Amino acid sequence: MDKTENLLKDLTEAHGIPGYEAEVRKVIRDYFKTIGEIEEDNMGSLICKKLGKDPSPKIMLAGHMDEVGFMVKHISSDGYIRFTTLGGWWDQVLLSQRVAIKTGKGDVIGVIGAKPPHLLSLEERNKVVVRKNMYIDIGATSEKDVEKAGVRVGDPIVPVSEFTVLANPKTYMCKAFDDRVGCGVVISALSSLKKSHPNTLYGVATVQEEVGVRGATTSVDMVDPDIAIILESDIAGDVPGIKPDESSTKFAGGPSLLLYDARMIPNLKLRDLVIDTAKKNKIPLQFTTMEGGATDGSVIHLHKYGVPTVVLGVPSRHIHSHNSIIHRDDFDYTVKLLKAVVQKLDKKTVQEIKSFR
Repeated sequence: MDKTENLLKDLTEAHGIPGYEAEVRKVIRDYFKTIGEIEEDNMGSLICKKLGKDPSPKIMLAGHMDEVGFMVKHISSDGYIRFTTLGGWWDQVLLSQRVAIKTGKGDVIGVIGAKPPHLLSLEERNKVVVRKNMYIDIGATSEKDVEKAGVRVGDPIVPVSEFTVLANPKTYMCKAFDDRVGCGVVISALSSLKKSHPNTLYGVATVQEEVGVRGATTSVDMVDPDIAIILESDIAGDVPGIKPDESSTKFAGGPSLLLYDARMIPNLKLRDLVIDTAKKNKIPLQFTTMEGGATDGSVIHLHKYGVPTVVLGVPSRHIHSHNSIIHRDDFDYTVKLLKAVVQKLDKKTVQEIKSFR
């Protein structure tokens, strides 16, 4: 594996659901240590400051470190575990998947199950099994067995999925690309940028994005940025069943620029700067919209008097599941575009972006 693959492996295989990000936070902190000065807000978001030619403008580069997961809700007398979700899950992707319950005694492996189809009526078989009818089986036969294993109500539960290079060696599969891929872009860009950039950069790995952009709300107060660029995973729309008017974002088509989501419209001048920069550097750029969701940018762009903000995405297949897939070219192009945009954000340019005259 090369440097980038090792980075993505480290980030995606680390566990860290909303509110329980300790393991992935340590991984990111170790990478940030080699880049710049590290701060941490009281929610657990990490902020890495990298000095350039000038102390201002301050540019915030944010990706969220948390992944979607679950939490132990109830332990039955016969040893089955009921769970709640932390972040958005589609019930249909849950059954028969392995999970790890993070306990004080270590990881306990289980599988998500439900009433077997052999015992269902024809009417029941034709219905989608909903999460409330699912359970986690760790091989126990009683509540006491579960307690002996160390499992308690409130313990976090994470998907089990190892980083895998697929048949096409430029494609990678693992859990948590939403949004470890964004954190990876931030780390890669900061690591390779020299101090020639005309600003000060703040690489931020936020917490609890999947449950309401909470870490972004606190970390933006610490950074107090002039400009923000959010690095995210985007939904690849070139899979069966998705129409072009629903999503035109293609896997291996380059980074995407978010034109609209449910809680943010990007700053238009900053948006155009990204488009022009991509064109001049011959970087393929796609455009995307998200009517049913939002990113950390939703609260960051509303900080104080407003922060010009854009969102760049790495197209990913099957996000919010145990196994999502990205293409290396998309990742590399996103890093290249981010670095090129950062180099243009000097005082004069930032003032022009902020001006509505």
